[in-house]
Amino acid sequence: MILPILKYPDKRLRRVSRPVNEIDDRIRKLVEDMAETMYDAPGVGLAAPQVGEDIRLVLVDVAVREDENKRDLQVFINPEILAAEGEQVGEEGCLSVRDFSAPVSRAMKIKVRATNLEGETVEFEAEEFFARVLQHEFDHLDGKLFIDRISPLRRAMYKKKLKKILAREKKNG
Repeated sequence: MILPILKYPDKRLRRVSRPVNEIDDRIRKLVEDMAETMYDAPGVGLAAPQVGEDIRLVLVDVAVREDENKRDLQVFINPEILAAEGEQVGEEGCLSVRDFSAPVSRAMKIKVRATNLEGETVEFEAEEFFARVLQHEFDHLDGKLFIDRISPLRRAMYKKKLKKILAREKKNG
């Protein structure tokens, strides 16, 4: 089932998510629905808060960026960044931030610990684009959006643009 994706400035996107204590059928179904939603959007990552669930759950598939027919879905439950190094600046957008992208600075390489869907603890290193996507999605778990990481001037320009978008949406329907 495709889920509605919350859009900024929805206040639910600003909540800090709570840990997942048990991987049950509800979590498995949510993962299935989130995956369908992410691929439909289309996106390379989706965090549970973006679909109104304030739990620490993230889905990522960076393989679809290279080939939309290739899939490599990865599920991260209660993820944490153990270490970060280097710096990269790259263009980011977000399924929850309408009609906007901007350059964002992130760590080049990160070490992550998380639980997978089978309940196993995994630790791994991610670099470059994969590291960027993970950091972006993990931010959602703490109520942060990529627009929080851009300059105040660029953020103000976006908010002005968003007011026009919201006014147009209200007028049309």
